[in-house]
Formats: sequence, C-alpha cells, structure tokens
Amino acid sequence: MDDKIIIDLYWERSEAAIDETSKKYSRYCYYISFNILQDNENAKECVNDTYLRAWNAIPPKRPENLATFLGKITRNLSLNKYKQRSAQKRGMGHVELVLSELEDCIISPKDVENTVSEILLTEAINSFLANVPRINRSIFVRRYWYMSAIRDIAEEYNISESKVKSMLFRMRKELKAKLEKEDIYL
Repeated sequence: MDDKIIIDLYWERSEAAIDETSKKYSRYCYYISFNILQDNENAKECVNDTYLRAWNAIPPKRPENLATFLGKITRNLSLNKYKQRSAQKRGMGHVELVLSELEDCIISPKDVENTVSEILLTEAINSFLANVPRINRSIFVRRYWYMSAIRDIAEEYNISESKVKSMLFRMRKELKAKLEKEDIYL
C-alpha cells in the first residue's frame, strides 16, 4: 500500500493504518531495533511501541517520508530501551562501540546541546554526507544510523571488513575536519 494512503488511514483514525504499517515496515523497524538491542523480544516490543507512537503522532503530524518517520521513532525507542538496560551493567557493548567511534567528532548528546544547536550539527553532517561518494554515504549511515555491524556492512557491499573500517575511519576524520572548519567544536 502506498505511504500516502497509510498516512490518510492514520488521519481517519482507522485501525487499518497500524495493520498496513506493520505489513509494510515491520521488517525495516525490526532491523533498526535489533541492531541496537541485539535482543529479539525487546526489538519486537520497540517495533510495537513504534506503531503506538505513530498512532499518537499522526495527526497532527503528517510525515513527508513515512519510512524515515517510523525509523526515527524505532531508533529512539530502541536507544532509550538500551540505555535502561545498560544502566545496570556498564560494559562496552555494541552500541557503545559504534558511538565511541564517533567520539572524536561528536562527544555526547548533552555536550552537543550545550555547544551547538542540534539543527546546525544535523545540517553539517548532512552537508558532509552529500559530498561523499554514494557507497561511502551508505556505509556511514548503515554504521552510525542503523548501527549495523562491520561484518554485516562488509558482506552487503562485498568488501573486506578492514576496507569498511578504513572507509569509516577516513570519513570520521573528514567529518571532524569539516566540523572544525565550520567552527563547530565539540
């Protein structure tokens, strides 16, 4: 079903909106959540919570891109669940590893809010990604938005893990230089 029709179902407050959203986006949302949580049950719970959040947000919002809208909700719910789970156990898990790779560019959400507005940072990152080759952009987004494992990225793009690590290292270095050039110091 077309996204516009699904959004119209939300606006009509039809329960079919959730069914259609689930049919079209459950695998996508699960992929995002599972990459963060590495737990089947918690990932399923976050996906179900995504549908509830979408139901409560549409209306008044009318998302331009339903996949992006749902992906963002799923990612935020999953990160919140991950923070709750890891508050008790302080190890270096998958999410910490992915986020630690970006520490030289972006320290933490609280520090970012105190240093620059989130909008400026988002624009700078989007501008950076717009000017890198498509495969680099895809790999960067897969790693730092979807939090995919290096191994999975390498398999998908049929390149070695060391090549993925090298590409990500260079892009982080370039991103840091771009942020510094634009006087965005974190």
